[in-house]
Amino acid sequence: MKIVKIKNIAEFVGEEVKIQGWLHNLRASGKIWFPIFRDGTGLLQGVVFKGEAEDETFEMKNVLTQESSVIVSGEVRKHPKKEEYELGVKHIEIVQIAEEYPISKKEHGVDFLMNNRHLWLRSKRQMAIMKVRHEIIKAIRDFFDERDFVLMDSPMFTPNACEGTSTLFETEYFGRMAYLTQSGQLYAEAGAMVFGDVYTFGPTFRAEKSKTRRHLTEFWMVEPEMAYCDLDQDMDVAEDFIMFILGRVLANRREELAILERDVSKLEKIRKPFPRITYEEAVEILRKNGVDFQWGGDLGATDETIIGEHFDAPVMIHRWPRECKAFYMKRDPKDDRLALGVDVIAPDGFGEIIGGAQREDDLDLLLKRIKEEGLDEKDFDWYLDLRRYGSVPHAGFGMGLERVVAWICNLDHVRETIPFARTMGRLEP
Repeated sequence: MKIVKIKNIAEFVGEEVKIQGWLHNLRASGKIWFPIFRDGTGLLQGVVFKGEAEDETFEMKNVLTQESSVIVSGEVRKHPKKEEYELGVKHIEIVQIAEEYPISKKEHGVDFLMNNRHLWLRSKRQMAIMKVRHEIIKAIRDFFDERDFVLMDSPMFTPNACEGTSTLFETEYFGRMAYLTQSGQLYAEAGAMVFGDVYTFGPTFRAEKSKTRRHLTEFWMVEPEMAYCDLDQDMDVAEDFIMFILGRVLANRREELAILERDVSKLEKIRKPFPRITYEEAVEILRKNGVDFQWGGDLGATDETIIGEHFDAPVMIHRWPRECKAFYMKRDPKDDRLALGVDVIAPDGFGEIIGGAQREDDLDLLLKRIKEEGLDEKDFDWYLDLRRYGSVPHAGFGMGLERVVAWICNLDHVRETIPFARTMGRLEP
């Protein structure tokens, strides 16, 4: 008898098969009962008739509990009224009878669910989110692989800051201090000088004391870096990248988006080209909406939401005041007050999903910036070498995976976008 996955069950109509999984739910009525099984690939209703199933199996309705692990044998049938399939159960082998499951159908608080995250992941909604996340990760890799980008794995331990010294996690490292990486960008720049087009993709860490719905202390970031690339070309790649991801999810994860009750019409309306506005234009939008915003400041979450609501697609805000951007961003040759950076703001209040820039490729100017920031030049000696030996114009960006998952799934908080969230107040499970 074949052992099959539930997702492939339609291929075995009329055949007897085995399913290895767990009992998701059960309802009984007299001489028939209906167990719902899951195996990680989907849910399948079983039908257990008295007389058709083995006697011992039929009596299991009084024994099986939610999340009991079982191996089920029976005949695959098409549902008589619906475009679904079911299993005419003949035999159930009990692997383990689960204890009383702590997550019931009643409402539970967020803390309870997060404390039981290892079990909450088994719910239909959380499984749908994880499958969308998986699809996005696959799309990320396919996008860059199909365009001949080379994957560069950057280190988790770094000797210095990349995105500001106030959000570093410190650790003792054999008699000296090291830091958990905030970004793989600096190392991606080294890779771009080798291969031309590269990307890093892995966990990053920010010790940001924020409790907003958009922040995690540990998250995944993909960071392409491209040699001989300016800011406008960088924005073109970011635009194509987002459209590629959206296309993949809409093509392959409709069922999961339906479970999440996502209004896919909003995603389907998104087209290229995305709106591109300068920082100056963004400030004007805020002021017209009654925000007393001072030129030179960074955008807060509320500011990003206001700007995002003006557009049906992600909006690219470019050419920022240099004071609110990192030292490595190239200055605008037309206006030295500005850095050639770009933030991509998702619609519907999901905020920044991409931050990118053209990098400073002039050694003397980069040295000046490092000194102005009060950073130790020795910490960046290897990075400065990239400007000493064959420097070229180059640009790149970073995209936070969890924020994109939250946006596409329309989630209230990024804590649901990652299997085990790490926030200011959460280190377990």
